[in-house]
Amino acid sequence: MIYPIVAYGTEVLRKKAENITADYPSLQNIIESMWETMYSSNGVGLAAPQINKSIRLFIIDSAQIFENIDEEETGKYPDEPGTKKVFINPQIIELTGEEWSYNEGCLSIPKIREDVFRPQNVTIEYLNENFEKQKETFNGITGRIIQHEYDHIEGKLFIDYLKPLKKKMLQGKLSDISKGKTKVDYKMAFPK
Repeated sequence: MIYPIVAYGTEVLRKKAENITADYPSLQNIIESMWETMYSSNGVGLAAPQINKSIRLFIIDSAQIFENIDEEETGKYPDEPGTKKVFINPQIIELTGEEWSYNEGCLSIPKIREDVFRPQNVTIEYLNENFEKQKETFNGITGRIIQHEYDHIEGKLFIDYLKPLKKKMLQGKLSDISKGKTKVDYKMAFPK
């Protein structure tokens, strides 16, 4: 099932999400539907709050980025060929390395992309889809996607990293998104 992506301005995007247990209702179906939703909207990551579920769950697939990069870009990123994973009840343990800039976007904030600085490495503890405990360090594009999706379960958005003037300049576009005045080729749900 393809879920609608909730738009900027929807309350769930600003709430800190709750931990879940293995008996969370229809969890495997939710995860499968999240993959389907993410791929149908051309995303590389999707957090549960973006489908209107305030739970600590997100998915990423950075491998698809490396399938589409130009030959001269090959070998530039330490995380090639990328990874595909489910993160349940994740907790960032450490952020290390130099901050670097990358042009980020978000399915909940369509047609807005901005340069965001984030640390190179993220060490995270999480449960996989089988509720097995994991602890890994990620870097490159994969590390960035994880940090972006983790922010979603903390009630934070990539635009929160922008300088006040830049954010002020985007206010009109953000307001339009929250009013449903945006055209995308995937299903969206707008604030009431």
